[in-house]
Amino acid sequence: MPNNKSVELGFSLIEEDASKVLGLTFGSHKVEPGQYIPRGVARTPPEISFSASSSNTYMVISIDIDPPFVSWNVLGPALHWIQSDLKARSSSTTNESVVLNSSAPFIVNYIGPSPPPGAAPHRYVFYLYEQPSGFDVTKYAPDNGKLVGLWGRARWSLDDWEKEAGLGKAVAMNYFKSN
Repeated sequence: MPNNKSVELGFSLIEEDASKVLGLTFGSHKVEPGQYIPRGVARTPPEISFSASSSNTYMVISIDIDPPFVSWNVLGPALHWIQSDLKARSSSTTNESVVLNSSAPFIVNYIGPSPPPGAAPHRYVFYLYEQPSGFDVTKYAPDNGKLVGLWGRARWSLDDWEKEAGLGKAVAMNYFKSN
C-alpha cells in the first residue's frame, strides 16, 4: 500500500472534533461515521454538506481503504472520486452545515462501493479540503469527461495527491462501510 499518512490523520480529525464530520447524504440516508450503507444506496455521489464559508472553495476526495479484502488490501487505497470547485449553495451565519455543489467537471468520476463477492465490508472514506486559489481543474479533469478505469484507481496515494494539488490538511471527513 502506498504511504498514506493523511488517511489516518482524517480518522483522528473526527475522533478529536465532531464538528469536523463531513455531511454525506445518499437520498434519505444521512451517513454517520462508520455506518453500514448498502452498495445500492451509494451507487451515485452523495450530497456533501459542511459548516463551510460561502467564500471558500472545496475539493472532495473519496477512497476505499480496504481493496480487495480488508485482511489483504494490497490494491488499496482505491480512488473512488475527486470533485473540485465545491461551493456553499447558501451562506450560514451560524455553524450550521450547508450543501456544497460544483458545476466544474469531475477530476475522477464517482464510483460506488464494489467489494468482490464474499468480502467483508470495506471502508469508504470522504475527505474535504479547502481548494487552493488558482487551482486549475482543466489541468486534471479528463478530456470530454472521460471515465477513469479501475487500474487508474488502484494503489492510489492521497499523500501524493495532496502535494501535487497543493492541498493542506483535510478540514472534514466521514466514512461508511459497505459490501
